[in-house]
Amino acid sequence: MVFGRTGQVATELARRAPEARFLGRDVADLMDPAACAAAIRAQRPDAVINAAAWTAVDKAEADEAAATVVNGEAPAAMARACADLGIPFLHVSTDYVFAGEGEAPFRPEDPVAPLGAYGRSKLKGEEGVRAAGGAHLILRTSWVFSAHGANFVKTMLRLGREREALNVVADQHGGPTPAAAIADALLSAAAQMAAGAPGGTHHFSGAPDTTWADFAAAIMEQAGLSCRIDRIATADYPTPARRPLNSRLDCSALEAAFAIPRPDWRQGLAEVVKELTV
Repeated sequence: MVFGRTGQVATELARRAPEARFLGRDVADLMDPAACAAAIRAQRPDAVINAAAWTAVDKAEADEAAATVVNGEAPAAMARACADLGIPFLHVSTDYVFAGEGEAPFRPEDPVAPLGAYGRSKLKGEEGVRAAGGAHLILRTSWVFSAHGANFVKTMLRLGREREALNVVADQHGGPTPAAAIADALLSAAAQMAAGAPGGTHHFSGAPDTTWADFAAAIMEQAGLSCRIDRIATADYPTPARRPLNSRLDCSALEAAFAIPRPDWRQGLAEVVKELTV
């Protein structure tokens, strides 16, 4: 069972596991955590993946209460239902649970210190999933992109066709992650957990680490666009929510536990650009 139907990761999961039951807002609204838990108890699936979330980082600053219900209380309710049924629960989280200080990649066990409402709401979800006491996987990821929904790649492609130059921040570092690779990782981990593999909290992001500006330049190059990328500082592009300067994630524990390596985002980008330009 997958919570989410139209988001980036859910769309890629549907491509790979069409036999799964996908629950959209019309069936299981994450603003109603009890209904989400009831759906799990009624269907009794082999495993549950939560690919739904409040992802509007800036809007979360204006409505933290709602973001916390969706990102915090709903996953906790799902995890409790899964724990009661003895089935694995897999949950997608984010690098925003960290403050983004320093330059070293964050390890799963490093101290968390979210900078804003979105990160706090996602951290509350992580805490609720762990507290449920069942078999679970919390998969923190970053800079998700695909040919679906709203994301950085699609925005850059649209603006790159319209403008001669774009200002893009060059002092935020992280790993762009194809939604397709996240879907593959979740399905692989779910199968292994169903066979008894332990879960836990893990990191998964694309390699190599880069900056938004360099990512944008790669997008223009792969799409054959002549738009120039001008590098600016985060301070020159203010947003309601503070962004972490360091979103690098140490993914070695996931590879050791599940034999899932970091994906090369450049290959994923080529596939997305091809899909969008066909």
